[in-house]
Amino acid sequence: MSGRIRAIVVDDEPMALARLSRLLRDEDGVEVVAECGDGASAIAALRSHRPHVAFLDIRMPGIDGLHVSANATAGTCVVYVTAHSEHAVHAFETDAVDYLLKPFTTRRLQATLARLRARLAARGSAYPERLLLHAGARQRLVPVQTIDSLLASANYVEVHCGHERHLARETLNAIEAKLDPAQFVRIHRSRVVRIGAVRDVELLPSGQYLLRLHNGQKLSGGRSYRDKLRKAIGLAGLGLSEAS
Repeated sequence: MSGRIRAIVVDDEPMALARLSRLLRDEDGVEVVAECGDGASAIAALRSHRPHVAFLDIRMPGIDGLHVSANATAGTCVVYVTAHSEHAVHAFETDAVDYLLKPFTTRRLQATLARLRARLAARGSAYPERLLLHAGARQRLVPVQTIDSLLASANYVEVHCGHERHLARETLNAIEAKLDPAQFVRIHRSRVVRIGAVRDVELLPSGQYLLRLHNGQKLSGGRSYRDKLRKAIGLAGLGLSEAS
């Protein structure tokens, strides 16, 4: 695959979490987008970051790693990292990429990453080039690269393609799960934009961002999605003037 592998790391032991995160960051082409100390935050990270891979500890208080993996979308691979070998059979029944037994060496982790890269390369693009949008009796096939934004509206999603608007009777979450997170970013709980459709970005006095798209749309981002938007569009470290 091309591009960086986005990973989340989940472990309720702080030292184990820190070690694995550090080892992954030392590897070329790997970006740790979230570190989670429990299952609930891991599920939230899966939904918000939609990573290529989740490194999951299995035994955790409350929600364990096996339950977390059940919440991963089809686009996220799973690597289990645990000190207990008895879950290996079940783990591979869930099509896990690998099962890392603690303590593991750097070389063993590199073997896991090689296996992960092979899985991602064999999969090719897990995301469709066209979306079939359902709206009652009508169905429309829309090329993904023509989509500028998706806006949740009551029981529908408005799919904006240039100056055209299509309605899809699906949830925004369901449509977003079909889209490549390297190309699309959630900027608000009810708004998703294609990164390539953004013409410019303005920082508002409220601390939110206003996005202007090439099709003329103006969309504001929610506060809780601000950091994710900055990373996606490459705004990290850039100073933007506040609107007057």
